[in-house]
Formats: sequence, structure tokens, C-alpha cells
Amino acid sequence: MPELSVVVHGPNTQDRLTGLLDSLAGHPHGDVEVVVAAVGPWAQETAGRHAPDLLVVPMPEGTGDAAARAAGAARASGRWLHFAHSVDGLPAGAPRLVAERVAQLPDEVDVLLLDHIRSTWETTGLPSPDGRLLARTGRSPRLLDDVARSALRVTPLLGNRVLRASFWRAHEQRLTASDEPFAACASLLLADRIAAWDQVAYRHHALRPESLPPAAPEDHYALVDRFTALLDLARERAATRPGAAAQVPYAVLYDVMVRTCLRTFARTALPDPVAREFFRRAADAAVRYRPPEYRRPSGPEGMRRTLLEENAYGRYRAFQAANRARRTTRAAVRTTRRRVAGALGDRHYRASLSRPVDPGLAVFAAYWYRGVACNPAAIAAKLTELAPQIHPVWVVTPENAALLPPHTDHVLPGTPRYREVLATARYLVNNVNFPNAIVKRPDAVHLQTHHGTPLKRMGVDQMEFPAAAKGLDFQALLSRIDKWDFSVSANSHSTRMWERAYPSRFVSLDHGYPRNDVYYRATAADIRAIRDRLGIAPERRAILYAPTHRDYEAGWTPRLDLATLADQLGEDTVLLVRGHYFYDGTPSPLTALRRTGRIIDVSSYDPVEDLALAADALVTDYSSIMFDYANLDRPIVVYADDWETYRSTRGVYFDLMAEPPGQVARTQRELTEILTTEAWQDEGAAKARAAFRRRFCEYDDGHAAERVVRRVFLGESEDALPPVVPLEDRTPAPSPREAV
Repeated sequence: MPELSVVVHGPNTQDRLTGLLDSLAGHPHGDVEVVVAAVGPWAQETAGRHAPDLLVVPMPEGTGDAAARAAGAARASGRWLHFAHSVDGLPAGAPRLVAERVAQLPDEVDVLLLDHIRSTWETTGLPSPDGRLLARTGRSPRLLDDVARSALRVTPLLGNRVLRASFWRAHEQRLTASDEPFAACASLLLADRIAAWDQVAYRHHALRPESLPPAAPEDHYALVDRFTALLDLARERAATRPGAAAQVPYAVLYDVMVRTCLRTFARTALPDPVAREFFRRAADAAVRYRPPEYRRPSGPEGMRRTLLEENAYGRYRAFQAANRARRTTRAAVRTTRRRVAGALGDRHYRASLSRPVDPGLAVFAAYWYRGVACNPAAIAAKLTELAPQIHPVWVVTPENAALLPPHTDHVLPGTPRYREVLATARYLVNNVNFPNAIVKRPDAVHLQTHHGTPLKRMGVDQMEFPAAAKGLDFQALLSRIDKWDFSVSANSHSTRMWERAYPSRFVSLDHGYPRNDVYYRATAADIRAIRDRLGIAPERRAILYAPTHRDYEAGWTPRLDLATLADQLGEDTVLLVRGHYFYDGTPSPLTALRRTGRIIDVSSYDPVEDLALAADALVTDYSSIMFDYANLDRPIVVYADDWETYRSTRGVYFDLMAEPPGQVARTQRELTEILTTEAWQDEGAAKARAAFRRRFCEYDDGHAAERVVRRVFLGESEDALPPVVPLEDRTPAPSPREAV
């Protein structure tokens, strides 16, 4: 029998379970077992990767936390239980330390209180407010009556306490009757003796509220109900114990209830009817459960409690407003200035916002107004075919306007019509974000298409990587993503990472990337025509070299000696070299090499899908082009000479070296050897590519744009859309050799 069972429970929300289980697997201990009550397929898949080192208890999607905890505890064999929610974490080595500590406790101790650290979407490693409370509670076993003033004010988490397994089973019905805060407090009220330890052994992560379903009125009222149930339990407990000390837990809980309800009322934006009802219920509880010897504090806090007990909602609001008048006035001035400055600095835009939304108008943009490109371009083309009644207008910069396809309706940023269409369009489509000042009108639809599958950290996940963030305003970013209605995804990995990196309430469209439709629609004639435009002879092998941007580099210098590589590959190979679009406008380092005929600088060539169709193979490092190119089922070689530096400065979502799409080269010599032998297209490369395609080409089948248009613009249900064609039934565009 192990000393400690760590019971992990819940779904793999925002992929946080992955890190928790990886941490546990990386620090195993013989006296600690791990039981995972995995809720839903994704959590079960994640936990299954660590079996049999941990016990997986599969639970249906939608199983509540209490039921998952109970199921996990039922399978646990340890003497003590430490519950860890799937969105939280355990510091490295914490289970071992806890197991050693509980082994030292006498049998009469039922609960060990622990310290924890806090994190949110924007912060990590913050100290909890519980350190001084745990110090007051003390390490030696104590009755709750003696330490209630400190112990009952410890943050009500199950993760910051360890329960004796026999104690849990004796009181399981009560401990699973309500939510986690109730169970955490009830565990202290039901315990014989408790002990405290100011060791940080838990990492509590608070999800961003905007990434969760909106709270219903009952969710707010439940706070009062939880406290009244706890007070009933405390009263029941006191009735079985003699002496005045037995009344202390009840009095402490009452004080905690009133403080918490007043704080919640003051800090939570509630609709007036909900706020009134919450206040009424809190007032009723404050009067009905008031201890006989209760004395209100003096000063403003005493006034607040008086108004609460009198259920004086209107007078409380007036008192609240008076106390906050100066701060509110200052905040209002700042807000007004931001709004005035943020409304594009133009009365025209504000006036346009008062006009009705035009249901036949769609605004498209890509790559910060660079032109008709990427997923928005594919969607716009399909929109013209399926919904010609909707008129597309593109936003482009003046320097890119001349490069637009003929008859493309467009606007230039900052012009009066630009403001008009952004203010009145029913649909706004972009593969990045529109400016902060764009107002999200209730009857407008914002469609975020993205422009790649994430290997590198994105969104709020960049906060830990200052080289990548470079001063990014994360509050402004969140304001932008809160405008999204839909987010397009090419695979389950992207869906989960977008959910994590961009925590908001958008609907994920698991339809595939529209820009990748061409990889299943292009014909042999199309490929021959592209290669002819690029000047690639039919008999020559074309290798597309497309590296990504490095956040720790100011400009682009090829990491390969391209002239030497071209010489070593020989006359029958041509290199198509494409620098990242971040470096537009910088002098090209390829100028001297163009004259050789073996290197073609395609950094400014659009669309990039043409280059992929023309290439026999792709060489890249960490660029998302590898995920798109995999749709063609052609060889991919990863050149990763600086993987460790890139991973540590940019952050990544998975280990590309362990799960590559083909052969991996860490030096130019290795790359040359791969490309001058059959290794680039051998059986090992094919197996790696097949696994990569199964994971990352999940929804790309040539019908993505149609699904997006029908779902977003035509309002069709998910069930009515063309189903995703299974991978084994798809036929990619012919290779250049097949096209010949």
C-alpha cells in the first residue's frame, strides 16, 4: 500500500493536464501512486500515454468534478489522498515530500493543510495568502476549535490539503455533495484533528473567466447556499462538543461568509435583478445565521454589514458609490480618453457605427493588409461561388494595392470608406487581428482564420518568453480575441492550442484550412504551369527551402551556405528559397546567388501554395509551412541547427525532434547527406510523414472553404456540412514527376 495517492481528476482543459502528468511522470516515487479520473476522450488519450505508470479511470465527457474525484478515490490504494484538478499542477518533487510528511503524522490526524502558489493566464508563481495562516495553525495535530481563526481562512481548495483515505471514505457522501470549496471547508469541520505545513505542494491555476461559459444567476446564488450549508454543518458539529471553544468555528465561518459575500457583491458585475437577489439572499443569511454574541466591526466595514443585514440595497449602492466616487471619476476620465482616441481618431467611424449593419458586406484582410492571401483569400473565392449576394472588400496598404488581382474591390487604411466598411460590415475576416479600436457590434460576425498550425507558443502562452513577446500588450490582445465569433482550425492540435493561447468564447470551426484546399484540387496541368512560371525545367528536382522567423534575430540571414549546398546537390536540383515575410523590405542576401540558375529567390512570390505545389520536397526548420505541405504527402526534411535555442527563447507546444514529419538534420553536412542520397524519401521518412499527416492534416481534405462559407455566411448547421473525407480516401495533387 503506497503512502500517498495523487488523484488527478477532470478534463484536459486548455491542455493543462498534459503538463501536470508529464511533471508527475518525470518525478516518480515508490511510495506515491497516481490515479487519473480522466474526463472525456482527450484527457483519456493524454493519460493513456503514461500508462501503466499511472492508473487511468476513464470518465464520460461532462462528468462533474465531484463525481470524478469520487471515482478516482475509489480506485486509489494509498493511505492518504491528494486531489489535484486537471487544470492545476504539482511542483516538481512535491508528491514525494508530501508522502514523507504524512508518514510522520499520528493516526488521529485526518487533514494536512499545505501551502500553494497561484497562476493565471498572465502570471505564474504568485505566493498564496495562506503562509501566515498556516504558521498560526502550526505543524502539530490540533483540534479545529483551537485553530479555526486561521485554518478556516485558508484558501478553500482540495489541492492544498491532504486527506487520510479512511477519513475520506467515512465522509465521502458529504464531501462530494457540493463543489470543491464546500468540500475543502467541510473536510476541516468533519476532521478529528488537523495539522498544517507551510510547504508549497500545489500549483493552483485560475482559468480566465472569459474562456469559460457565462455564469448563470444560480451560480452566483450558490455562494450563499454553500456558506449556509457549511454553517449548518458547523452548528451540527458544535452541538456534539461541550465548551465555548466549540462555537468558534461557527463564528469564524459566519465572518468569512459575510466578508466573502460583500466582496463578491462589490467586485462582480451582476445585472441589477441578479445583484438585488444576491444581496437579498446574503442579507437573509447574515440575519438568520448571526451568532448570538456577534458584534459588528467599526468603521466602513461595520456600516456595510449594517446595510447588508437591513437588506438596504439602494442605500448600500449609494454608500458604495460615495466611497468610490473619486476613483470612479478618474477611471471614467481615462476610459473616455481611451475611447475617444481609440475610435480611429475620427468622427466618421463613430457616425458609421450608428448605421445599420449591412448583411451583404464582408471585409477581408490578411497579414496586416498585405493583400489577397492565405485562408481569407480561399474563403473569399468560395464565397463568390456559393454566396454571390455578399460583397467582399479587401483592406490593403497602398504599396500592395497595385498587386491585387484585377477588379478586386479594396479600401486603404485610414480612408473614409475604410472606416465605413469596418463599421457596417456584417462579416469581418482576418488571419491576424483588426486594430484595437474596431468595435465589435452585436450583429457583426468576426471570423479568425489564423495562418498556420502552432508549433511555437502563441497568444498568452508567449508571456513566459520575453524574446517572443517583445512587449506585447496582452490585455489589448485579449480585447481583440474577445471579438472573435469563430476560429478556423486544421486539426485537433490547433483547436486545443488556440483554446489555450487565446482563452475566449469563440466557436472553433474544425473544418480545415481553406488555403490548403488547393493541395487536393490542383491538377497536373496546374503544376506544370506553376513550374513553367518559375522557370523550373520538367526534369529538375525542386526543393523549397522556407525557414521561419527567429525572435532573437533582427534580420534574416540564411542559416545554410546556400551556394555550397546548391553545388553539392548538382545540376539536376534547383533551390526555391523563401525568406519569412517579416523581413520584407530588407536587402536580400540571395542577390548574388540568383545568377547561378540553381537558386531562385521566391521570397516575394505569392501565393506560397504555388511554391509548395511546384516543389518535390520541402526543407524547413520550425515554420508552419511543414503542416500545410504535409497534405501533399511529399518528402519534408527538418533542418534544426538551433532547436534548443529556438525552443528555449520562443517556446514550443511539442518536441519536433521526437515527432518530425520526415528526416531531421542538425548540421549542413547531415542535410547534404540526406538530400544527396535516398534518405529524403526513404521508408523511414515516409513512416514519419504518415504519422505527422494523421495528426496535423486531420481536417484538410479540399472542402474546408466550402464548410466555412456554409457555416458562417450561409448559417448552415454543422450536420449539414460536407463531412471531412478520411485521410486514406484523399488524393493529393500529383507530384511534379507525376505531372510530367
